[in-house]
Amino acid sequence: MGNDFIRRLGEKYLMKNYTRQPVALVKGEGVHVWDAEGNKYMDFVGGLAVNSLGHCDPEVVESAVEQLKKLIHCSNLYWTEPQVELAQLLVENSDFDRVFFCNSGAEANEAAFKLARRYFQVLKGSRRYKIITMYKSFHGRTLAAAAATGQEKVHTGFDPLPPGFVHVPFNDIEALEKAVDDETCAVMLEPIQGEGGINAAKKEYMKEVERICRENGILLMVDEIQCGMGRTGKLFAYEHYEIKPHVVTLAKALGGGLPIGAVLAVEEVSRAFGPGSHGSTFGGNPVSCAAGAAVVNALFERGLIKNAAQMGSYLYEKLEDLKEKYGFIEEVRGLGLMLGMELSMDGSRIVDLCRKRGLLINCASEKVLRFLPPLNITREHVDRAVEILDEVLDSISKEGEDGIG
Repeated sequence: MGNDFIRRLGEKYLMKNYTRQPVALVKGEGVHVWDAEGNKYMDFVGGLAVNSLGHCDPEVVESAVEQLKKLIHCSNLYWTEPQVELAQLLVENSDFDRVFFCNSGAEANEAAFKLARRYFQVLKGSRRYKIITMYKSFHGRTLAAAAATGQEKVHTGFDPLPPGFVHVPFNDIEALEKAVDDETCAVMLEPIQGEGGINAAKKEYMKEVERICRENGILLMVDEIQCGMGRTGKLFAYEHYEIKPHVVTLAKALGGGLPIGAVLAVEEVSRAFGPGSHGSTFGGNPVSCAAGAAVVNALFERGLIKNAAQMGSYLYEKLEDLKEKYGFIEEVRGLGLMLGMELSMDGSRIVDLCRKRGLLINCASEKVLRFLPPLNITREHVDRAVEILDEVLDSISKEGEDGIG
């Protein structure tokens, strides 16, 4: 089946809630993928920050396949070795004490919301329930996660949204201080906003957020679903800011391509969840956890976190060179291998032209090109990707202003 045939089948049978590129991917290996007609692409989308080890990493595949042969699912009525092993790896390499597993980022954030409210209402005897989040944030598409998300386009058509979420401008400490009241139970934010356009928190801002939470006795919860698991050059992005959150949420890269989500919490807060208070039938699935353990081990054993920092700096410098060359590039920003290039025009045409030349990127908003390559890329991969991007930008530049967009 070719690209067009698969696309037509999809258009006939699938709901139309995604804007897809006109290719059907059938194979992946390392930094490359192939479509149904044999065309090869360098993948700098990475399954939206999921494929941190590249496609079909041999160790992840082997771990998942071996677990598939032994036990696929049994529910959380029983203990399983892969779930315990992954929890141990996460706790021993973080500032947290306990883990709850689920299946996605939205589920992880939903669990964090419930944990925060239950912590105050059950353990503290308080009716605190409000959670402060940021404009341009993205926390998921389930109803409460959508309500937490500070983007109106995610809310449209889903009223009434669950109450209790208050949005304030990102990197604005005065606005946050004004928003905190005696009904606030937590602040949740992304150290780097992904879907909002690759916006990084300022260090002094994050330190002040931590102070406000501490002084008001409320929880600091960090959403690292896109920026976590080594992508920024540290295992957790919050480590760049020298803060210690009460809760962090993970997903995406944790499973190496298999669905998994996780909530990590300090001991005191974790006690809010007792038997029956929250759960997930598939959460902590043995196969996903086996893959997750392989991912975490690979990050440390292969030096991929350090490589993310080094290659991120190299890619950043290359993108900055392009900024000096093309006037329609307004800013390059991000941390590690989570980078964005803001343009003065819509970036969708650039995405299309890059794909036609063999490079997959996407937009994190209409005007921000997003780069989320595997953490094990080399300088040669970066050079080739930037070469393709340069060719595309040059062709657009030569068309003049009327050809942009």
